[in-house]
Amino acid sequence: MAARLQELYTKEIRGKLTEQFKFTNAHQVPKLVKISVNMGLGEAVTDGKVIDAAVEELGLITGQKAVVTRSKKSIAAFKLRQNLPIGAKVTLRGTRMYEFLDRLVNIALPRVRDFRGLSPKSFDGKGNYSLGLKEQIVFPEINYDKIGQVRGMDITLVTTAKNNAEAKALLAAFNMPFRSGKQ
Repeated sequence: MAARLQELYTKEIRGKLTEQFKFTNAHQVPKLVKISVNMGLGEAVTDGKVIDAAVEELGLITGQKAVVTRSKKSIAAFKLRQNLPIGAKVTLRGTRMYEFLDRLVNIALPRVRDFRGLSPKSFDGKGNYSLGLKEQIVFPEINYDKIGQVRGMDITLVTTAKNNAEAKALLAAFNMPFRSGKQ
């Protein structure tokens, strides 16, 4: 069964984008390719249990098992040795990606404290959008009483858009709450 936003894309958003940007080919219409969710855990150098907690939390949030990321080289100033676990990440595609985006836009972002909208400047010039969350507790899957520490995460939305304008139109069609005007 397709996710709600996936059906919305095929039935409405694709047509609106084709009309707005005057695409001549169906493959020119931008679409969401993947969503990458990453937790960098610098404190994992001294405490190994931090990684296990982060992997479990990312699994609950995304519905997919997280992969442990390891350091590529040793850096003495950070007390870091090569191949030490220092983070966790999940790459979502397909139905899980659309379901995560739905929960992010409709549940998690409205629960962020002092939220005034997402910055429209966080595009990379090639149609990808990145945002950071300071707390994993904005997701309803996380039980506040069972977490040891509040951690942030980076979320990157990768699209096939050729430029920022196309990507912003695509994400705005998915109801991403972008900030309007100058703030």
